[in-house]
Amino acid sequence: MNSSALKPRIDLVVEQAIASKRLVGTVVLVAQHGELVYHQAAGLADRETGQVMTEESLFRLASVSKPIVSTAAMILISQGKLALDDDIQAWLPDFHPSLPDGQPARITVRNLLSHTAGLSYRFFEPDEQGPYALAGVSDGMDNSRISLAENLRRLASVPLLYSPGTSWGYSLAVDVLGALLEQVCQQSLGDIVRNLLTGPLDMNDTAFYAHNPARLTTPYVSDSPEPHRLQEGEKVAAFENTVGILYSPARALNTQAFPSAGAGMVSSAHDVLKMLEMLRRGGEPLLMPELVDEMGRDQTGSLELPDMPGTGFGLGFSVLRDPQAAASPESTGTWRWGGAYGHSWFVDRTAGLSVVAFTNTLYEGMSGIFVNELRDAVYGVKS
Repeated sequence: MNSSALKPRIDLVVEQAIASKRLVGTVVLVAQHGELVYHQAAGLADRETGQVMTEESLFRLASVSKPIVSTAAMILISQGKLALDDDIQAWLPDFHPSLPDGQPARITVRNLLSHTAGLSYRFFEPDEQGPYALAGVSDGMDNSRISLAENLRRLASVPLLYSPGTSWGYSLAVDVLGALLEQVCQQSLGDIVRNLLTGPLDMNDTAFYAHNPARLTTPYVSDSPEPHRLQEGEKVAAFENTVGILYSPARALNTQAFPSAGAGMVSSAHDVLKMLEMLRRGGEPLLMPELVDEMGRDQTGSLELPDMPGTGFGLGFSVLRDPQAAASPESTGTWRWGGAYGHSWFVDRTAGLSVVAFTNTLYEGMSGIFVNELRDAVYGVKS
């Protein structure tokens, strides 16, 4: 890849997204074969005060938390303290949601990591009368005062949507995984992630709350004529005909909030790039290469992911099955996911690429045209 040609292509995409007020601010990092070939912070971290975005800015991660905690789980597996096909009841004896017909279900660690456990999210429900809403389940991004154990109790009171392993559904499975890790290690999830992953990789910005609130970006919501500042307790639908995600920007400052493995962390773009690069290179010294390969293997067989043609799911992120069906220049097997606060990232091991794009604008930075424009600029193809 010619980095001199790469810079003007990405610069143009970023400049247009900010000039057209689709994004308030962003940090974009591109590494190829271990070399940082592009890095830029652009726009504003806080529009109202004029605080500029920097590469050291901190972001509420939302679902970018998932590959972090999933990687920590895989490190435990690498250490022989856990196995992918373990029944989770060995560690969470009180968590036993039933099948739709009332029969008992068997959920494995693999089911949690691949979102094939039969669970869902409250924000997918059409209204406030859905079973998760009625049970008081937290999606991990609200300012809930309940404990993780209480959230699991509420979650287990609702029957699964399907028998584990028979379908795919994005869900609170990684929050359940976080609770399981606490039982395996007999430590808090924050300590587990730090001891296993973020400490060894010097990911010092990454935690379940902002250690340095002054560096934390302000979140905004895509709107016309420009994004509006996300309000505490605001509900924003990410998908049609759904009740939406209940947001608490203040949660990132609350050291007492339960650790949501699926949505509750804070980090910087450079920290997340460190983890992705460790995985792209094969995981050593934290993970055995064969386990990284398993993370990047499509675990979903012939199951179709909603609105994601040509895409399956591995252990912690999506896996590109068919670039043609997905209309993507990425290589087969590329890993990708996003975060509801406005983030996207991908790893193309064939091309030696790791790309992180954090923004403070939802949902443009997660699923807007910026995401594909940036991808196409990286590969040098016209959108």
